[in-house]
Amino acid sequence: MQPMTTRRQFLGHATALGAGWVAARGLVTEAAAEQRASKMRVTIRDAHLKATEAPDSWTALERIGAEGMEAIIDEQLALPQVFHPQETYSAATDTDRQQLKRRMEASGQRITAFCMFNRFEERPEFEVQWCQKIAEVAQDLNVAAIRIDVVPRKMEQAAFLQHAIAVLKQVIAATEGTGARFAIENHGRLTNDPDFLAPLLEGVGSDRLGLTLDTANFYWFGHPLSRLYEIYEQFASRTFHTHCKSIRYPEDQREQQRPMGWRYADFHAPIYEGDIDFARVLAILKRVGYQDDLCIESASYRGLPGPEVVAMFSKEVDMLKALLAA
Repeated sequence: MQPMTTRRQFLGHATALGAGWVAARGLVTEAAAEQRASKMRVTIRDAHLKATEAPDSWTALERIGAEGMEAIIDEQLALPQVFHPQETYSAATDTDRQQLKRRMEASGQRITAFCMFNRFEERPEFEVQWCQKIAEVAQDLNVAAIRIDVVPRKMEQAAFLQHAIAVLKQVIAATEGTGARFAIENHGRLTNDPDFLAPLLEGVGSDRLGLTLDTANFYWFGHPLSRLYEIYEQFASRTFHTHCKSIRYPEDQREQQRPMGWRYADFHAPIYEGDIDFARVLAILKRVGYQDDLCIESASYRGLPGPEVVAMFSKEVDMLKALLAA
């Protein structure tokens, strides 16, 4: 097994972000005009921002250099992880949405995706109605994608596949007038399996149903490293939103079919330290015309003090911006 560096050690390597790309801030500065021409934004999960110890979400985004966030939206249409000492955020009413619009305009930030935690198996009728409400909000706020869960809790795979197809067809029909795009995150046992995911998308048969492509979850599931890029290519044209995340496995495990979730707590890593080649990921997405966000998701910040969290996320943001500009 390779010796592991600590998180503090790799955060100290400020000038060595990997052999495949150059110093990020310098490249971003030189190619600023080219970046502005791209629609792709480097964003982050809203749930990560409190760890920066910034006074509010908008300041946290500014400190790390991100250009927006994926925001959790709950059943009451509140945004519980978007924080501010004097304000709370919701999308339930016109007044609430106007407040969000003003704050986004003032900060130069955007909510690029909503994050729902669905239970399609247990309460399909409620889920269709909830998705309809979120779709209307997304249309009003110009939110490009709605990340959804398609996860069974009791059903067997074959039964759940047919159930999910039926319910998601209802979701698509109920939201037809909004143009909203629903993005299934590949996570857990079934949606990290292309042999389940492909017939699910085909069965619903809508160009408004696609993926939140979580780069690391396919690796977490056990797929060998080289297989990941084949899977990314398979689903790239159906990708509406991303989670940019990585894992650094020992070299002798990277091309093995590992048990699902094998030692993730030991080997999760920031994207500049992990095994996944993000230059290659972006090339795959660009080939199919992807123009949506690159959203950072991580487990590696947990337990770090605020300044080190800012440093880590800033390096991840810089890396993605540099790759976009290259």
